[in-house]
Amino acid sequence: MKGTLEKFSQDKKYIGCTLAFGHFTTIHQGHIRYLKYAKNLDEILVIALTGDNNEYRFTQEERAECLDLLGLADGIVLLKNKELDQVTKKLKPRHLILGKEFKNSKDIIINNVIKSQIKENRKIIFHAGEVNYFSDNLLQNSERKILNKRKEEFINVCTKQGIDKNDLLLTLKNLRNAKVAVIGDTIVDQYAACEPIGLSAEAPVVVVREISLRNFIGGAAIVAKHLKSLGATVELLSIVGDDQNARLVKEDLKANGITDNLIVDCSRPTTFKKRYVVENQKLFRVSRLESTSVNSKIEDYLIKKLELIAPKIDCLVISDFVYGVITTKLIGKIIEFSKKYNLKLCGDLQCSSQIGKITKFKGFSLLCPNEKEARIAIEDNEIGLEKLSLKILEHTKSEKLIMKLGSNGFISYMKNDLDKKFTSQAFPALSANPVDVTGAGDSLLALLSTGIATDQDFMAVSALGCCISSIAVNNMGNLPVTYNELRDYLNEIM
Repeated sequence: MKGTLEKFSQDKKYIGCTLAFGHFTTIHQGHIRYLKYAKNLDEILVIALTGDNNEYRFTQEERAECLDLLGLADGIVLLKNKELDQVTKKLKPRHLILGKEFKNSKDIIINNVIKSQIKENRKIIFHAGEVNYFSDNLLQNSERKILNKRKEEFINVCTKQGIDKNDLLLTLKNLRNAKVAVIGDTIVDQYAACEPIGLSAEAPVVVVREISLRNFIGGAAIVAKHLKSLGATVELLSIVGDDQNARLVKEDLKANGITDNLIVDCSRPTTFKKRYVVENQKLFRVSRLESTSVNSKIEDYLIKKLELIAPKIDCLVISDFVYGVITTKLIGKIIEFSKKYNLKLCGDLQCSSQIGKITKFKGFSLLCPNEKEARIAIEDNEIGLEKLSLKILEHTKSEKLIMKLGSNGFISYMKNDLDKKFTSQAFPALSANPVDVTGAGDSLLALLSTGIATDQDFMAVSALGCCISSIAVNNMGNLPVTYNELRDYLNEIM
């Protein structure tokens, strides 16, 4: 049910409800968590939706329709402005759920509502919803149903952003004009396909028989391969050891036509990760690496190489796995060269098993953390998703942000040219049951950086990023996604 406050106050079933409040300009995973939490408190959930405002991209009717499609609210009160005090006075909510950003609000109306709710012995809860990094979607729906729903969501998002298939195909074509360099940690990923035999008699461990091995190039090197496959001009700057894996990397890059500037550091091995796999299930991973920072001699050589590359490119991509390549001194030089040569900077830092903070990248054109990395960076596991994203943007002074949410897709943030405020758009994950998520972030970073390098519409580029991630996770191992694959995928889903 959608309607005015007068309409709701005349129906007794809404008196004493659970009440949520907000403008919901763009529905994303943070809002869904918030509303799910509210829904679990009572049978009747009502949302008080603020009225139209020039700051909001979509009308109240459009926002209400999106909320209604979620299927979480039993009613949506359409406010003229932000008159939450009148709603609480008439509906007398048993629970009033507000985002944590309202806890220390200076808004007089909000503060009066909070005081009134407490005075009337009704509960007020400041909550952003439960933080979950994994999804239970496949327990709730079939894979086909999830895929169809997500494709429908994707098309609706594109429509709202004024993007059609021809726009995306033209954007994809323009990405081939990109001149990009990638700097960061190079990794060799080895997959060992195994056959399960049984349990060991010595200890309760699974016994497998190794059947075959396959090597994949990872880290900064696979980002470079993605870029090349999309048609961009690419150079790679990285560190490898003096070993067979380094030679494997050089041969692979040469075969793919990528100019490499690999610096050999004899004091460390080429980062190597071996995964044992049965069918498409990973059993465990063994890593061989050195995570201390490179020595000053290697660091200076890296900087000299970077300065030679900088005048020839439009964008520099930093792929940091926190294995010692991207040092504090190097970051300083990267920022210095970006100003000197007018370079755009795109950064990604992965710290799933390492210690690192995305906030060390300052003034970048684009940052691409996942939610866990962002929470580690600002040391807050309770803040709402929207506030989390805006804090990262505030700390880093980044122009654009992709907040990656794993199986729930990602949210794109960009600064408006006129008022310098950030607008956002959530994009769904277009794969319901991925084979291997290893390459999702790398493919997304590569595609976004080509869009940044060529000044394409960021929301159109984000939509293409949504597609390339879906293709990447349906391969076992980190394989580059080609221009033709992405073009054909677009023609298939739109």
